[in-house]
Amino acid sequence: MLRANKKNVIIKVMETIIKKIDKNQIDENIIREAGEILREGGLVAFPTETVYGLGANALDEEAARKTYAAKGRPSDNPLIVHIADFDDLDEITMNVPPETEALAQRFWPGPLTMIFEKSRLVPYGTTGGLETVAVRMPSDPIAKELILAAGGYVSAPSANTSGRPSPTTAEHVWEDLNGKIEMIIDGGSVDIGLESTIVDMTVTPPMILRPGAITADMLEEVIGVVSVDETILGSESNQPPKAPGMKYRHYAPKAKLTIVQGSLKEEVFAIRQLAYEKARQGKTIGIIGTDETVEFYTHGLIKNIGSRENEKTIARNLYRILREFDEEDVSEIYSESFAIQGIGNAIMNRLEKAAGHCRIPASVITKEQKYRRIVFVSNTDTCRGPVAAQILKKQNLEQEYWIDSKGMVVLFPEPVNQKAEAIMKSNQMSLEGYTSRKLTQRDLNPDTLVLTMGMNQKEKILAEYEHSEEAYTDNVYTLNEFVGDNLEIPDPYGQPLTAYGECYEKITLLIEKLAKILNSFTKGGQ
Repeated sequence: MLRANKKNVIIKVMETIIKKIDKNQIDENIIREAGEILREGGLVAFPTETVYGLGANALDEEAARKTYAAKGRPSDNPLIVHIADFDDLDEITMNVPPETEALAQRFWPGPLTMIFEKSRLVPYGTTGGLETVAVRMPSDPIAKELILAAGGYVSAPSANTSGRPSPTTAEHVWEDLNGKIEMIIDGGSVDIGLESTIVDMTVTPPMILRPGAITADMLEEVIGVVSVDETILGSESNQPPKAPGMKYRHYAPKAKLTIVQGSLKEEVFAIRQLAYEKARQGKTIGIIGTDETVEFYTHGLIKNIGSRENEKTIARNLYRILREFDEEDVSEIYSESFAIQGIGNAIMNRLEKAAGHCRIPASVITKEQKYRRIVFVSNTDTCRGPVAAQILKKQNLEQEYWIDSKGMVVLFPEPVNQKAEAIMKSNQMSLEGYTSRKLTQRDLNPDTLVLTMGMNQKEKILAEYEHSEEAYTDNVYTLNEFVGDNLEIPDPYGQPLTAYGECYEKITLLIEKLAKILNSFTKGGQ
């Protein structure tokens, strides 16, 4: 394609072709065309079971140069050579250790890359100037057929601009590399979503340089002890990288990403507070949550990455989520952390790289917060408690609180009293959809402030839970007691609408005092 630039000079722009293939019914004509492009030194992006790869002839120095140029990748960052036949390993390696065959029988084809001494057949352009070569045999049927059509040796880093989140769909490849490569083979979404595990077979014991779906435990079941590179979850290295992704920042979205670390409960509270502070400044942050936590976030742009019960879903969605944030107007992104075991180790490795190793302890965010949760308690949780909670939510609070209400006598869920809802709507608020819930022992803990509508509810709570080892009652007060006011909150049940209005006004006065007290805690008050 010819195009004129601003100076009217005609320049040649590559036209990237997209070919869609069904992996269950592979079009041999497309594979043949793609293979020919690779044989002639061109670049073809294709699906593997891990991520989309940017294919080139692994034995062609000029093809390696084109790969680095298309990705904007540092030339000392080695490429992985993909093969489709185990016997082809002998042509490109030397001094292969005996454990290799056992690992290959168990994990090839599959998401495992092994590093060996290279033979003279492999150019230094492919290995990043190293005397070693990384080799993998992918299990995706499209990848297998393409490798064979290309001559058996295809180098294939992830098919994205260097540093960006790796592509898990052909659309991701198009976003980054359109006009820079000859062809994209669209085989749909990938299965795993994270790059392969990389094991250095040139050392004893073999060392994991990059975690992936094949975990240390799985490897040790086959060959015994393996070691793990200490920098996997550490800071960037100044040493020459032996494997892709070891040295440079990778997988990064455009917005700054920070990992919040602590117990899951602490992480949720900390991220809530960060999002709340940004919202008060008129900014929006991105939040990476899970099935188990997304419902607890109240501010920010929240994306569900998957289930902690099935971390494979998290791995599969990670890069998609990071790329989606690039389309959103977020100032920063905060992510929960994940267990550093099994595939969680690979997830955290990629998150660490995407964040540039930017981590903050959740405790740093929440340490100044005297209370994290406030629960208003009334008799039936259909009027005064929900009203108080909603009024507090509208106050200008300097800290984010989990504000809730519960009842002492709740036999079954009931909607809010209609007269109470009418008063709320007249004040530009609503409790529509709210249903009553009973106070339980789980509501009584050190980080929760429990405020009752009257002395009657407080006395009942103390009588029932004061001597329980699992319930914390030191934070139980009447609302007027806590704010230092003698104003009583009447129960308007069965009274005219005006009584509900008077109740609302009294609750509002007490809540305004409560807000000032809560804000004083953030300024060092007691």
